[in-house]
Amino acid sequence: MTAVLQVEGLHKSFGGVQAVADVSFGVDAGELLALIGPNGAGKSTCFNMLNGQLAPDGGIVRLDGRDIVGLSPRAIWRLGVGRTFQITATFASLSVRENVQMALYSHAGRLRSLLSRFGAAFRPEADRLLDQVGMLDQAERACGVLAYGDLKRVELAMALANQPRLLLMDEPTAGMAPKERVALMALTAGLARARNIAVLFTEHDMDVVFGQADRIIVLDRGALIAGGTPEAVRANAQVRAVYLGGTH
Repeated sequence: MTAVLQVEGLHKSFGGVQAVADVSFGVDAGELLALIGPNGAGKSTCFNMLNGQLAPDGGIVRLDGRDIVGLSPRAIWRLGVGRTFQITATFASLSVRENVQMALYSHAGRLRSLLSRFGAAFRPEADRLLDQVGMLDQAERACGVLAYGDLKRVELAMALANQPRLLLMDEPTAGMAPKERVALMALTAGLARARNIAVLFTEHDMDVVFGQADRIIVLDRGALIAGGTPEAVRANAQVRAVYLGGTH
């Protein structure tokens, strides 16, 4: 299977600190790949290079075979890369539906035509996305009054509005209750497999990682130290020493 995302020899330094060192991996369509590691391992730096927020010092990032290094975040988004963030990025004063309509307007290149009213434009599409993430019954509510777990579902619907080939999720369950974390990633996994979306996510909750990821790669001090199935990574002595410890 050809990888949707292929990363080869990626590296980035800040002064004398090597934040990411010769990292290579791929993510296939419909696959969930977890990127884990201790704080300061280089996970966020890696993510920010993948979607154009940081320029790598070297290496190749290919999306469906196309090198995207040097493109802006917006250009990469236009090519079909969605992203969710550790802190949710919704408009608090807009309704749940309007937030998703905003994402759909942007995907269609029509944000300039959007003035003060959303009206019926993209409403059916927004409602379909909200139904898929279990938020249609709250479509009229303002995002500013939602529980945090519900905001995460809205953010997922907004990311899906871009019809992504690749979804980057930076600590998607941060701040959520344990049951909500598992539910959100199980939902994401089902949607990704149904839509053939490649998903790369970082996560500190090991129950989520080992319960939902198809494969796991592990960073430590900027370098990949392990990769493989959840079972193989859990049994890896180096991973246990630097990250999992004796409790997992």
